Amino acid sequence: MTPQPYETLHFFGQDPWWMVLLKAVFCFGFLVLTVLIAIVWERKVVAWMQLRIGPNRHGPWGMLQSLADGVKLALKEDLVVKGADKVVYILAPIVCAVPAFMAFAVIPFGPAGNEVSIFGTRTAMQLTDFPVALLYILATASIGIYGIVLAGWSSGSTYPLLGGLRSAAQMVSYEIAMGLSFAAVFIYSGSMSTSEIVAHQQPTWFAALLPVSFIVYIIAMVGETNRAPFDLPEAEGELVGGFNTEYSSLKFAMFMLAEYVNMVTVSAVASTLFLGGWRAPWPVSTFWEGANHGWWPMLWITLKIQLLLFFFIWLRGTLPRFRYDQFMKLGWKVLIPVSLVWLVLIASVRALRNEGYGFGEVVLYVGAPVGAILLLALLRDFLKKEPEPEPTLPKGEFDPMAGGYPVPPLPGQELPPVPRRRSRAPKQLQDALNGADHTEGS
Repeated sequence: MTPQPYETLHFFGQDPWWMVLLKAVFCFGFLVLTVLIAIVWERKVVAWMQLRIGPNRHGPWGMLQSLADGVKLALKEDLVVKGADKVVYILAPIVCAVPAFMAFAVIPFGPAGNEVSIFGTRTAMQLTDFPVALLYILATASIGIYGIVLAGWSSGSTYPLLGGLRSAAQMVSYEIAMGLSFAAVFIYSGSMSTSEIVAHQQPTWFAALLPVSFIVYIIAMVGETNRAPFDLPEAEGELVGGFNTEYSSLKFAMFMLAEYVNMVTVSAVASTLFLGGWRAPWPVSTFWEGANHGWWPMLWITLKIQLLLFFFIWLRGTLPRFRYDQFMKLGWKVLIPVSLVWLVLIASVRALRNEGYGFGEVVLYVGAPVGAILLLALLRDFLKKEPEPEPTLPKGEFDPMAGGYPVPPLPGQELPPVPRRRSRAPKQLQDALNGADHTEGS
């Protein structure tokens, strides 16, 4: 039976104050612990991909390496750039890190019903939820980007400023595609509440019903978190270190913490919107009735988050960084147009289904125009004339120092022979060298 809109929201707002505080501490601890594990996991997986050993000194199998790195950063000297705007310079890491934690407040770890008991009090496995929870996630994610922009501007240096400007353009480009992928989920679920969206993914996850939205969101979430191959705000080869070049000690650590917390948050959002949230995967849910009840749902959503984190690591270990023009072209000329067309198709399908049209009629009314457009595009490419080859320039003398600086030859031109200084060696030595037998065994 399809859940009625907002029927799960009455479970929230009734917890005592100590339960709310306990849930908030749990969300904070879950994020920090997951980040510590993800850092070691990333270094181990990338080392395995590159046939290296990876961290293996601190703790068993190097599992405490990220904790040791955190202690090292805390003990480093904290420098403040003389020409920086000190107030904004200090607040920027905080602005970057706090929204990353805030967005996790509406992620459901289990059913909205009061199925679990904590110290004798029945409660839902979610800190809070409200009718516009996903708009709250988009708002907090957007605020986090401003921390990077302010960090680059307040440093008073050129390269951090360029990194901050890149981050601003990145936010505008990929927030639009992410919002359009959310809109398709809104249309199918009829709600912006995270618990309601998970409740509507029974029996089919939205990743199967909305594959284009899922793919667009996966690409957009990598761009939003500044991860490879979209880590352009901190491109070391171009910007020395990007927006965090002038930061050190704990302020630098907060930027790194915010990046990994954002990875966990967007992975949790992807699991909630498209992968069934806390619901058990299909093979498990078919033969185990209690898989979606009690404390077990927390295991399923944690496994989904870890798989998406592995996807982040896999991308970093395999793909090179995009050029900035390629990155912007992907956002504006590919993701946004594809999302808009897909959103129109989804809205048309839902409108026809709500009017009572059958599956065959929906396919006819929606699929036929799309197929006709694709066929016309294919015919246009097939009938398009081959471009005429450009005429080669006539061969002529080439001046490699034209304009006062060295230039390469154009097509059809050849480099002139390089003048060589007359050898100063005696003539007998030259004849011996020119006539020497250099074959094997000579």
